[in-house]
Amino acid sequence: MKTSQKELKLIECPRDAMQGLSYLISTEDKVNYINQLLQVGFDTIDFGSFVSPKAIPQMADTKEVVPQLNMADSSSKLLAIIANERGAKDACEFEEITYLGFPFSVSETFQQNNTNASQKEAIERIKAIQDLTLQHNKQLVVYLSMAFGNPYGEVWNTEAVEEWVSELSNIEIPILSLADTVGVANPESISQLFTNLIPKYPEIEFGAHFHSTPTAWQEKVDAAYNAGCLRIDSSLKGIGGCPMAKNELVGNIATENVLHYFEQETEIEVGIDKNEFNKAMQVANSIFHL
Repeated sequence: MKTSQKELKLIECPRDAMQGLSYLISTEDKVNYINQLLQVGFDTIDFGSFVSPKAIPQMADTKEVVPQLNMADSSSKLLAIIANERGAKDACEFEEITYLGFPFSVSETFQQNNTNASQKEAIERIKAIQDLTLQHNKQLVVYLSMAFGNPYGEVWNTEAVEEWVSELSNIEIPILSLADTVGVANPESISQLFTNLIPKYPEIEFGAHFHSTPTAWQEKVDAAYNAGCLRIDSSLKGIGGCPMAKNELVGNIATENVLHYFEQETEIEVGIDKNEFNKAMQVANSIFHL
């Protein structure tokens, strides 16, 4: 296995789990849940977003959540999703936040639906946001949405994805996560993309953000890992998915499954506190009404 990364990085995504729910989770419950996740040992917590409250009402209180998070005794870092410069400026005001995540789509239709911008406009936004992150000692994570196909009938192939990665590399993006937004990735395309991209761009840390049906998650994680990807996004109980994609059939990959996979199928040390993880599962059971 060839990879430029040296250790497994597990990214827990409560923001992705919460954002599409039909009911609002209170700020207090969000704070309690994220504070518990901060004790588990995840590399990063994708905790909130600075986007229009009209688009994602669930995340309207992100500014109120941040100051209540207990970062002092946690090794985890915080990631917030942004969709434009205004959101990036808001996120940069918080010293606690390490990463700003921007969704760039291989699909022109989804780029418009998700960020109200064309791909060309989104590239310009990324350039401006990258400047902001450098000024404020943050790092930009670009999520390459619809990286494995789309439901709009638009042309997709691995060559097109690699062309977008090449363009993004010119902006010197430090982290690029390939996102299976609607759960259509197959092991072959996953393996081909990561096998081609990781050695070609050693300066970029590549990640995988898979959405999946409950039965297809392992083949996706296995394909990514064996192709050299060591940055994996997931959420407890497999809750979530992208509300802008309007696909209720797929959610996130369940973190408990990812942990089991790496513990049973690999020799990698996951670095997770099992006791704190079980506490986080209990909190998740109390706030997610499924």
